[in-house]
Amino acid sequence: MKKFPLRAVKAASIGAASAVLMAFGLGAASAHVQVTPDGTTEGGFTQLTFSVPSESKTAATNRIKVDLPTVTPFTSVRVKPVPGWMAEVVRGALPAPATTTDGATVTEAPLSVTWTATDTQSQLSSDQYQTFSLSVGRLPKTGTTVMLPVEQTYSDGRVRNWKNPVVEGQAEPQDPAPSFVTTAAGIGQDGHSQTSAAEASVEPAATVNTETPNQSLIWVALAAGLLGLAAGLAGMLRPSRNKQS
Repeated sequence: MKKFPLRAVKAASIGAASAVLMAFGLGAASAHVQVTPDGTTEGGFTQLTFSVPSESKTAATNRIKVDLPTVTPFTSVRVKPVPGWMAEVVRGALPAPATTTDGATVTEAPLSVTWTATDTQSQLSSDQYQTFSLSVGRLPKTGTTVMLPVEQTYSDGRVRNWKNPVVEGQAEPQDPAPSFVTTAAGIGQDGHSQTSAAEASVEPAATVNTETPNQSLIWVALAAGLLGLAAGLAGMLRPSRNKQS
């Protein structure tokens, strides 16, 4: 039986372990409640997909509440059903009358959406996440930051509030609120062409985002670790082959 140098074995083990830790580190760093809009065009409709991880080691997430904007309110909010979760849209009076991008003045609008798990099997444990989607409109004028604070409730009664604004150029706060910025007609969140406000008057079909935040980065880290491990093993085998020849 061939024996490999202890130093080489340790190096290969450390490399593989580092890759795994890096992957889990990236996953932990991205474990925030986030929102992904399908589009960000002023005056249009869009689907907002909230990705909600459950971070508690001792309790499960059983309730999610999203506060909707009141200064630039949505006049239309529709909920995509989630199996095992009951959704409730609460409407009410606005703090002050608001004017929408199509010139209408509104005094009441949808104020919040709450999803509640209907049974313990639907609750989210520490190694799970869920996506919750809304179809909303109309989006406010270009350059508006739409902030959507989220209240995450656990089965032991603890509540985590994702409500702190993210300021460009400053360090990310402890519990950042999900948010996005509206763009001019013809430009979406990623710079690609979007439909005009008139064309967006028909709400888009809802789709579910099935990837966790930064999932691609995690796979890249794991692949890099495996390549490093393979290179280390190849280096250990090469001297023994040379001796045999």
